[in-house]
Amino acid sequence: MSQNDLRLGVNIDHVATVRNARGGAYPDPIRAAKLAEEAGADGITAHLREDRRHITDGDIDGLMAALTVPLNFEMAATDEMQKIALRHKPHAVCIVPEKREERTTEGGLEVAREENKLAHFIAPLRDAGCRVSIFIAADPAQIEAAHRIGAEVIELHTGAYCDHHAEGDFAARDAELERLRDMATFAHSLGLEVHAGHGLTYETVAPVAAFPEVVELNIGHFLIGEAVFRGLTPAVQEMRRLMDAARRGDVA
Repeated sequence: MSQNDLRLGVNIDHVATVRNARGGAYPDPIRAAKLAEEAGADGITAHLREDRRHITDGDIDGLMAALTVPLNFEMAATDEMQKIALRHKPHAVCIVPEKREERTTEGGLEVAREENKLAHFIAPLRDAGCRVSIFIAADPAQIEAAHRIGAEVIELHTGAYCDHHAEGDFAARDAELERLRDMATFAHSLGLEVHAGHGLTYETVAPVAAFPEVVELNIGHFLIGEAVFRGLTPAVQEMRRLMDAARRGDVA
């Protein structure tokens, strides 16, 4: 992969959400992960939540056995999740905030206030060979803290940018986009690898994909929803096309 290439990680959590609504085995998130891989995904993301509302322990077992692309294992900073990650040793571990009452991950991890705790938490994961990523807001204090605790990667939370776009508040959208751009540059200057994700769609992906410092986008809910209408393979292929075009500087 060249310096200008941009990786696509496809999050398959919400295939499991649909499966769990009926309590059966279909649709299978592992099948979805393999389809996404064949359609051009460079990695698969799965969030094993404490309440197991979508992805389950068995799904992680299956993904580790089936995938030929890297697994990005999203998890909260709990002893239980650390033990699971150390047992599987996935390519990447992304530490995210988690609250039982939330519908999905809301905001970034508070690293600056939990610096000492998180530094000790991620050390065994790094020692086991996992690349540790921290999911954070586009805020310099959080980025600096992530760097200090020894994270190799940060993932910038793009949710506010996408929400402003959906609400038609384009001034706020553009301000948030500028903040994301500045913080991607800042994180890169510290030697951190920069990823981004949350809420990205066909309409919002291009400006973020164009940031030269961002090397990976993780996209899930929108792609699984779009798959209902066009199928997962073409949904992923279209996202891949838009990302690549933005990276080349092509104007739609």
